[in-house]
Amino acid sequence: MRKKLLFSLITLSISFMVLTGCTNSTKNTTTESSASTKILKDPYSDEQFLLGTYVRIRVYDEGKESALKPAFDRVKELGDKITINQKGSEIDEVNEQAGIKPVKVSDDVYTLVKRAYEYSQDSQGGFDMAIGAITQLWRIGFDDARKPSQEEIDQALKLVDYHKIELNDKEKTVYLKEKGMIIDLGAIAKGYITDEVVKVLKKQGVTTAIVDLGGNVYVLGYSPRGENQDWTVGIQDPNMARGSVLGSIKERNKTLVTSGIYERYLEVDGKKYHHLFDPKTGYPFDNDIASVTIITDKSIDGDGLSTAVFSMGVKKGLEYVESELNNGTEAIFVTKDDKVYVTDPIKDTFKLSEDSHYTMGDRSELK
Repeated sequence: MRKKLLFSLITLSISFMVLTGCTNSTKNTTTESSASTKILKDPYSDEQFLLGTYVRIRVYDEGKESALKPAFDRVKELGDKITINQKGSEIDEVNEQAGIKPVKVSDDVYTLVKRAYEYSQDSQGGFDMAIGAITQLWRIGFDDARKPSQEEIDQALKLVDYHKIELNDKEKTVYLKEKGMIIDLGAIAKGYITDEVVKVLKKQGVTTAIVDLGGNVYVLGYSPRGENQDWTVGIQDPNMARGSVLGSIKERNKTLVTSGIYERYLEVDGKKYHHLFDPKTGYPFDNDIASVTIITDKSIDGDGLSTAVFSMGVKKGLEYVESELNNGTEAIFVTKDDKVYVTDPIKDTFKLSEDSHYTMGDRSELK
């Protein structure tokens, strides 16, 4: 039986520790928000294994426990449309009809595909939505992962070219022009789904919540710690077990998305191959980055950017995030030599943990 697979290229969205100051109090313990909404210190919460990861949602508004069900329903609905090797998957159908005919897709899938195409363009192919022919060869993160031969990689690279994807806005169709091409939305799909969950919660009247889709984190509203207080979000140490943080930053109504190289990899003959692939070589990116965290308004943008800048290295990645193209977006880079670099607007708000062995890097020394 073929495995159901949401993402063959899995952007490693490293978990965040959101520090809310919660206690073990019961759900009738509340604080007052600035809008006189009663905010719980002990939230309504649910956790389900979906999309190949643990999806966790916590709602802090008193009386809004019912918002959890439609939020999880939306995750399941989108997962069914996007998951590869699942009956009825629209992405499966697009890939199966490569070189044959265009496929009409739903508004959800078309929106996601078009945004992936735009990031492929903006990053000049550093992020390439047609990387699937390569990721399906390596299958890092799965039991049948292996290092392909150079001949296999060379053949697969011929099919990695987002320019060969044809989108029709009027008909909402997607066409892969060459047989064997594979769309891989693993680097951007969870971001889109996270944004959709936030929309559902807002529609249900939720003002304070945490949404975590396997590391794609969105902090909605103010922290329940007190009136008008931002959430304190801990950034995962890429070299340590989940829950180990290297630093923190205060945010609200923002999403934080991380891509990194350490948690999911294949080791062959003593060499580790991580799961973030260079569309130009067919091998994992080889640069100075251990992880990068993107802080932005929409999780789909955090997903796309985290992969795009990973292809650029620290210096160019910082410049790209700070360009006018990404206004209001920030980034935290962790290098393989244990240095941390951040975009200028957050250099005073990001704080390294007191016991961290990392040091803040000097941007002027980057090459």
